[in-house]
Amino acid sequence: MVNKFLILYPVEKRYGTLLDLNGNVVDKVELPLLFSYPVRVDLIRRAVLSAFTARVQPKGRDPLAGKRRVGESWGIGYSVARVPRLDNGRAVLAPNVVGGRRQFAPTTMRKIHEEINKKEMKLAIISALSALANVKYVTARGHIIPPQISSPPIIIVNEFENIESTKAVKEYLVKTGLWQNIEKAQNSVKIRSGKGKMRGRRYKETKSMLFIVSSTQAPVIKAIRNLPGVDYLTPQTLNICKLAPGGMPGRLAIITQKALEELSKLYVVEKP
Repeated sequence: MVNKFLILYPVEKRYGTLLDLNGNVVDKVELPLLFSYPVRVDLIRRAVLSAFTARVQPKGRDPLAGKRRVGESWGIGYSVARVPRLDNGRAVLAPNVVGGRRQFAPTTMRKIHEEINKKEMKLAIISALSALANVKYVTARGHIIPPQISSPPIIIVNEFENIESTKAVKEYLVKTGLWQNIEKAQNSVKIRSGKGKMRGRRYKETKSMLFIVSSTQAPVIKAIRNLPGVDYLTPQTLNICKLAPGGMPGRLAIITQKALEELSKLYVVEKP
């Protein structure tokens, strides 16, 4: 399905840096008009919140939790509080006693998901893609851009998708000077404080580069998926949480030529 949007005012053309398999700068590539779309940070943050809350599972309590005791107040004259008690004097049922019910227990009726219109989500994705080509947003995220790369995003020849080993990808990134971003993410790995360590989120690491390839069957995916902080996407599976982690746009992206063509076909931005 093609998504069409209009830009109602003049915009500047943007260019990406084309690299070959040896890491040399070959040419500048004129980017599709969608990379000139205005960056709407407010819309991106709302879309990220919507995508994040969509996967949060509703949580509730057993209706009888804390109520499985038969107790009644003793009344006055016993020098104890008038909360429900058992015959042995133990307080039960009340929310201010040990083993009692919760005052305001979590309920599955609570609205957790921040809903967003489909067109707003598509606009947020286009806006996040546009931020990939804006040096101001890319450097604001702390990414390191090598001197020979004049303008992000980095466009790479289609043969890159056929690389099968992580070692070969590392050698390529070292040649181009992009390996510093991977090292930065690797050095940022820290153990989380709190109980999250016991719940499958023991380590925290910053996000590094984003690879956009033409297909999920590309061999290079197996080579890049274990690199620290690296994510990959295809034009058909764009995810706002990966394009703008934490609602902050401007990730350093490497896009293959074929993926760039498919993006321009899927998200058509035109002038009236």
